[in-house]
Amino acid sequence: MGFDDREGSSSSSGLDAAALLPRHGGTGKARLSSQPKTFANVFIAVVGSGVLGLPYTFSRTGWAAGSILLLAVAALTYHCMMLLVASRHRLADEHPKIASFGDLGAAVYGAAGRHTVDAMLVLSQASFCIGYLLFIANTLAHLYPIGGASASSPLLTAKALFIWAMLPFQLGLNSIKTLTLLAPLSIFADVVDLGAMGVVLGQDAATWLAEKPPVFAFGGPAEILYGLGVAVYAFEGIGMVLPLEAEAADKRKFGGTLGLSMAFIAVMYGLFGAMGYLAFGASTRDIITTNLGAGWLSVTVQLGLCINLFFTMPVMMNPVYEVAERLLHGKRYAWWLRWILVVFVGLMAMLVPNFADFLSLVGSSVCVLLGFVLPAAFHLKVMGADIGWPGLVSDVAIIGVGLALSLSGTWTSLAQMISGSPNS
Repeated sequence: MGFDDREGSSSSSGLDAAALLPRHGGTGKARLSSQPKTFANVFIAVVGSGVLGLPYTFSRTGWAAGSILLLAVAALTYHCMMLLVASRHRLADEHPKIASFGDLGAAVYGAAGRHTVDAMLVLSQASFCIGYLLFIANTLAHLYPIGGASASSPLLTAKALFIWAMLPFQLGLNSIKTLTLLAPLSIFADVVDLGAMGVVLGQDAATWLAEKPPVFAFGGPAEILYGLGVAVYAFEGIGMVLPLEAEAADKRKFGGTLGLSMAFIAVMYGLFGAMGYLAFGASTRDIITTNLGAGWLSVTVQLGLCINLFFTMPVMMNPVYEVAERLLHGKRYAWWLRWILVVFVGLMAMLVPNFADFLSLVGSSVCVLLGFVLPAAFHLKVMGADIGWPGLVSDVAIIGVGLALSLSGTWTSLAQMISGSPNS
């Protein structure tokens, strides 16, 4: 899978591990991914900035409920990823060139399937970029408070002023036709994320040992729906599973490797979310790094995350441009269309009041449909009568519950964003 593909990731990490994958068409097993490399690719495709909102989410759901939610979402995400793999295998004879989620949608439901997947991917990718700008601006506003900001207009707050300052540079970066040179930055961003998580966990442990604020284990139903949205966002990576499986050297072991990687990520997420909440209790902020002290290490970590997300955004927006230019400009490069999209994303980031609230909204709306409902619907159509009663009940249940959770979770997240959040 390369940058010329017609579909991008839904990954929250910014790049579908594309830089780690060989291009299709290579010869020989040596060009395919070993199990350790597949494990690493899954990790890169899934782990992203959403992890930084988990401690605040745990402060809403409770540490026990948050941990259970993460494990449940990881298991369901894995199941739905394997539904896509099974669907492709079933269609392999009739459609041998299914290389992506969009290709599968086209094979199952024709143009409508392709357009549905494209729409969901565009919404998810653009939403992730809004989250990037929101994280960067909130972090900089926390580190460097600026005068001249106005609370009377969302376009003139301190956060908005930092986004306005970033837009000219983003317009230039997003005008680049070929993003191959920027691809390694996304992988480096994951390395920085891991380093940041290590620093945060260390400070969390020190703070908890010194203070031990009061915490609770389970929140109410509305908080559980809120946490579900964030958890789904944090595990979003469904768009990468078919390219990853295609590049696996031993496809019989792909399911086991994928499951092991998802389990590892779930445990890591749970530890990070729980420790952040245990350390700061009700004072946990929507971006956990803003709870850190003012030391040089804390500032370095926060600035490193901002720099990496800043340069990752053009890679993340590339699938949006591919779809937009295909539909509106005859598949031709259009700098003006890219500029319009960048400005729109920037304006949306200015209007979003809270990082974690936005994660919950995106997870509840787009990511639930993309990660759960569509894979089950495709699998149900492909397998037909051969699916058996257990498979039929499972797929129908996922579709029904997914739609219900999407509606209720979206409503809950929107209500939270409109009413305002504590600790924002």
